[in-house]
Amino acid sequence: MNNRRNFLKNAALATAGMAFVPSILTARPNDQKVRLGFIGVGLRGREHVRNSILFPQVEINAICDIDPAAVAKAQKMLRDAGRKEAVVYSKNERDFENMVKREDLDGIIIATPWEWHVPMAVSTMKAGKYAGVEVSATVTLQESWDLVNAYEKTGSHCMILENVCYRRDVMAALNMVRQGLFGELTHLECGYEHDLREVKFNDGKSAYGGGVEFGQKGFSEAKWRTQHSIDRNGDIYPTHGLGPVAQMININRGNQFQYLVSMATKPLGLHKYIVDHGGADHPNAKVKFKLGDVVQTMVKCANGETILITHDTNSPRPYSLGFKVQGTNGLWMDEGDQIYIEKKSPKAHQWEKDGDYMKKYDHPLWTKFEKNAQGAGHGGMDYFVMQEFVMAIQEKRSPAIDVYDAAAWSAISPLSEESIKKGSAPIQIPDFTRGKWKTNKPIFGLEV
Repeated sequence: MNNRRNFLKNAALATAGMAFVPSILTARPNDQKVRLGFIGVGLRGREHVRNSILFPQVEINAICDIDPAAVAKAQKMLRDAGRKEAVVYSKNERDFENMVKREDLDGIIIATPWEWHVPMAVSTMKAGKYAGVEVSATVTLQESWDLVNAYEKTGSHCMILENVCYRRDVMAALNMVRQGLFGELTHLECGYEHDLREVKFNDGKSAYGGGVEFGQKGFSEAKWRTQHSIDRNGDIYPTHGLGPVAQMININRGNQFQYLVSMATKPLGLHKYIVDHGGADHPNAKVKFKLGDVVQTMVKCANGETILITHDTNSPRPYSLGFKVQGTNGLWMDEGDQIYIEKKSPKAHQWEKDGDYMKKYDHPLWTKFEKNAQGAGHGGMDYFVMQEFVMAIQEKRSPAIDVYDAAAWSAISPLSEESIKKGSAPIQIPDFTRGKWKTNKPIFGLEV
């Protein structure tokens, strides 16, 4: 993620932006020890290790990974920070099942290939520990139910580690929504528009680019992520965009996804990349990719809003999550940092820059913990994800982004695949809360 909100770092929170500052904000952080384990300490897993070290109350007692090089790098991070080395579990792919049984662990962070997320999270919950699972949390619809059922059976919480919910401009926009700046919301747009060709292919030695290898010959995410583009056609990575807008319209807490319709373009980008960088005779030029270069999904919500989600990772393009928040009084778009509020914007029918609004509505989390977040990954967002996971454990409560969010946001992926297979047919989205959404109250950005 880019850090395009640096100009806000010294902004003071205006009186209007303090309307819902919760008292719990003044209580954080505390000194109660939180004992963490990590399953997967590759590039993303080590980022979580690095961010957890920012919290003096966190102890890192165990790590699990079958890659000796990744384990060695994680241990060095601990030593360099003056921490003791962690106990290692690396015998085989199922050794995590032994790690989760440790009595000196309160929570476990899971940063592994997608197909391992649910087995590892369920194992963690069955062991009575908090699970923090990377995005997307699930691959199949059944896996979303598996997460929910494990929580409801064990009472052990699961947090999807969706960091974009904590992006500074997004949280300011959430503040604007809750204070009625846009009026009643009618439509939202979001997505994941990110050129991942140098993530899906590399030279087998470095993580980003330099070749057209994947699978066993690839390195890092190219080892596993590319296969999803071969096997699947749908929005295979929905939560970065969907999570933030779901919070704005209170999904699972007064509102609910009802059904979706998805459509995909033809798949050309990945094949072209292989030919351009490896030649038409390269063996991978014969690979057939299912994933359309652009996949768009429209979601209808119980309270009448629509959401348009775009997945675009196979084409040359600048990075964007394509946020648009639209209501009866106006709208905001993150592309171009633009906003228009009827009767407030200087010129009718013309955009204005959103800088003043971002300062006025800057979220209390950012104004209070901005200095703490400096140096954390993804422009500081990763600090807030780890803070919420740690505080939920300390306070023995549900995380603000909970298992029902993990299930519903991630389920868009297999349901979009189903819609495309059926000729862009409408597909019902299950109610993972089993009706509790009608009485659940919003908690994200309020009691966090």
